Amino acid sequence: MLLTDPITKLKGIGEKTAALFERVGVFSCYDLITFYPRTYFAYPDPLEEEPGEEMSGKAFCVEAVITNPVSGRGGKMPVTATKVKSFGCEIECVWYRTPYVRHQLPPGTHRFFYGILEKHGKGYKMQQPKIFTPEEYLEKQKQLQPVYALTRGLKNSTVCKAVDTALTMLGNEPKDYIPSAMIKKRNLMTYRGALRHLHFPDDFEDLKEARRRLCYNEFFDFAMEMRQEQRGEEETVNPYVFTKFQAKDLVIEKLPYRLTDGQQGALADILQDFKGEHITQRLIQGDVGSGKTILAFLAMISCAENGYQTVMMAPTEVLARQHYETFLGLLKEYGLPYQAVLLTGSVKGRARKEVQEQIASGQANFVLGTHALFQEKVVYHDLALAITDEQHRFGVKQRKMLSEKGSAPFSLVMSATPIPRTLAMILYQNMNISVIADVPARRKPIKNALINPKLRTKAYQMILKEVRAGHQAMVICPLVEASDKMEGENVKDYAAKLRELFAGSASVGVLYGPMKPEEKEEVMEAFAKGRIDVLVSTTVIEVGVNVPNATVILIEDAQRFGLAQLHQLRGRVGRGDAQSYCMFVDTSGAKEAPKRLQVMTASNDGFFLANEDLKMRGPGDFYGIRQSGDFAFALADLYQDSDLLKEVGEDIEDFFCKKSEDFDAELLAISRHQSLVASVTYHNL
Repeated sequence: MLLTDPITKLKGIGEKTAALFERVGVFSCYDLITFYPRTYFAYPDPLEEEPGEEMSGKAFCVEAVITNPVSGRGGKMPVTATKVKSFGCEIECVWYRTPYVRHQLPPGTHRFFYGILEKHGKGYKMQQPKIFTPEEYLEKQKQLQPVYALTRGLKNSTVCKAVDTALTMLGNEPKDYIPSAMIKKRNLMTYRGALRHLHFPDDFEDLKEARRRLCYNEFFDFAMEMRQEQRGEEETVNPYVFTKFQAKDLVIEKLPYRLTDGQQGALADILQDFKGEHITQRLIQGDVGSGKTILAFLAMISCAENGYQTVMMAPTEVLARQHYETFLGLLKEYGLPYQAVLLTGSVKGRARKEVQEQIASGQANFVLGTHALFQEKVVYHDLALAITDEQHRFGVKQRKMLSEKGSAPFSLVMSATPIPRTLAMILYQNMNISVIADVPARRKPIKNALINPKLRTKAYQMILKEVRAGHQAMVICPLVEASDKMEGENVKDYAAKLRELFAGSASVGVLYGPMKPEEKEEVMEAFAKGRIDVLVSTTVIEVGVNVPNATVILIEDAQRFGLAQLHQLRGRVGRGDAQSYCMFVDTSGAKEAPKRLQVMTASNDGFFLANEDLKMRGPGDFYGIRQSGDFAFALADLYQDSDLLKEVGEDIEDFFCKKSEDFDAELLAISRHQSLVASVTYHNL
């Protein structure tokens, strides 16, 4: 069995199951074993006393002796039921379409029931509870249960079984590729062992060590690829000649606003690169709303004026289309004789062929789009600049594939994620870094509020007020749907509640990760065009849609997110001229709100928040949401794991400075692993 083999080669996975896995991005065996749990679940101790009414509807374990006979009825919907007593209350347990459970419940037996406990008259009711013997439940409590991000029809148990089968059938794969000296120095678990223990940890300490090893790998892969790019980049002489900058000056002069000091400094850096001796890569790091897009436009018209082509890649079709429409408008407004084209996955047939011909001939000066930009059939004409927007949504290989479309283009990557300079120097050691620390004065600061769940009604009134004023709103929930293994607001139920609440007053849309790509694009497009008033979404909205008309965002269970991610979410509003608002709902139940929420409401400065996030970093919440969604990391968190990132930086520096006897062999092993990941990634695209 090979890592690149399709999952249909695994026992028990047919075409129908494979199709479900494809919907969550799993195609190959490598995809499967790196499809990490989104969280973990630990079975709780049995209830010893009656829970309060506010706890109704949550998952619990109850311990009881079966005294009542089990009843049942057949028909299209077979029902099995019994009543048990626990913590002094009567509980009705009901199962549907599972008549065999009666054999698990002979009178006089001692059982544990786990499921959603709901108030029912004077007693309680549990529907579809899981049944355990005391011995079975004790064993379950000793283990952390993985919980995966699923799609309709794909069960958590199916994923667990498939991962276990894959790890068994792969034998000694995947092999360790990180130099043994680093593994020994940092006391790291084996790569293969870490994969198994991350999916099926023995206990919390086991999980921590597995995660530490895999986070080390992710930082290592990213930093190593950057280092290897740097080694070749220094030898590339700049073949481009830049002598004309009148178009850029004309636009700046006619802009209805003055560029900030940060924008002017970053633009000067870019133009200096164009006139330098060597091809360079530059990171433009600016907070949400700092004006990076206009800098990209000014750089692009400078290339066009000197006879060169530029390509700009965005992570979603909606964002790519928005850039395209923005640039078309600017070109027309300032009377510039340049042509822009859009190439995305949805551009097909004759239209796609025409766009490709315009790119190849050089007729198109500005080429905008998504991953489709670096497909094999796309040929560029004298490409001098490759821009990647929201760069942390792309892996190093994806950005490199785009850059390789030209003979040796300059690379400009833009990030709205504020990164402390010490960490940026490790991550982007092959790049020049420009920071835009200020924001345009015309933007009104977002007003923040930390609210108690009991004040949600006022929050809804605020949302309706903004909608009636012609604006739009967003609500962020941590979960897609209700789960007996995770607590928190979920998108599907929340949207249903708001549709009922806002009936006749506001249209409500839904967006979440497991949706089909075309469905997500359709929803984001509808929201961007104003056809949806209130969008209920998971954090997939964090990047990928620019809606200046959105003025209010409500973030549920805000205490479960890190500062960086909360700031990115908040950045979805405040992009227009109207006053915008962000409300953080703290459902922790603590007397005093978590410190990071207090910090969020006190500041809109992303760089300040990034440094605060570093100060407040801890062991991480393995049972909840990752602290931030930065970069193409599946597990590693830039802030939570900053110490580990620094260790990786030191180790790579030592690796290249103190070449061992096995240096070439170790470098080859690393290169093979990078090729494997690149081939799998490209196939999935």
